Amino acid sequence: MPAKITKILFVINSKAGPGNTSWESIINNYFTEKDFSIDFYDLQKKGFDNLKTAIANSDASIVVAVGGDGTVALVAQHISGSSKSLGIIPAGSANGMAKELAIPIKPDEALKIIESGRPVNCDAIKINDKNICLHLSDIGLNARLIKYFDAGKLRGKLGYAMVLFKTLYRKKIMKIDISTESEHFSSEAIMVVIANASKYGTGAVINPKGKYDDGFFEIVIVRKLAFKELLRMMLSPGKFDPKNIQIIKARKLKLTSSSKSHFQIDGEYIGKVNSVSAEIIPSYIKVIL
Repeated sequence: MPAKITKILFVINSKAGPGNTSWESIINNYFTEKDFSIDFYDLQKKGFDNLKTAIANSDASIVVAVGGDGTVALVAQHISGSSKSLGIIPAGSANGMAKELAIPIKPDEALKIIESGRPVNCDAIKINDKNICLHLSDIGLNARLIKYFDAGKLRGKLGYAMVLFKTLYRKKIMKIDISTESEHFSSEAIMVVIANASKYGTGAVINPKGKYDDGFFEIVIVRKLAFKELLRMMLSPGKFDPKNIQIIKARKLKLTSSSKSHFQIDGEYIGKVNSVSAEIIPSYIKVIL
């Protein structure tokens, strides 16, 4: 009997990232004369609202997110609970989850993983009982940066650099109250990260011991961003000064702030909030690595 042909659905967010890459041509060229059946769903042409139905009706065993962290999280949410596996082609501005999973930025190298990789379990975090976070969410400083970045015209790392100083200048101290399944305390912070991973798309390691498949997430309470901490994040990830940055491992979280602060999930700006709940979902999906 002939070998079974693997079917792959590529979900392309053509507005993600800094350039106008012809993804359909790149993907078709790569799979020419290979035993794969390829289909495409362009989010900008066919719409976000129809994606769930398109994935459910597809007999593809692999669904590939071609975009940034927001696109990856969107596709993951639509394939969870099914037998389909998630592939990732990094095409966004930062591509934090791809960096976390060591997926190369070069299209052919990323496509090679889709072609010959294996599926592994990946946890997720349910945020506010409705949103899914695969990578990193945060309230405070970084979410404000993302808001400024989204409003700017420059993409990529240069775009982030342009808004970084504006963000640091306007940083705000939050008075927060944190409850997990095992402890409760209050603190001050300029940012609180809910981390299913270790690093941001810029390469800055905010959660050195973070793992995407251990059944936990980490709460990273950033009270102060001293220069030595910034250097450590970028150049030599390791232990932080606990007076400045505290990390707590948890399965559940309830966070409240005395005032509304900027909030983001997987690079997507949500708005201002004064409360966030989070709960780990072990083995949420399988990712091709």
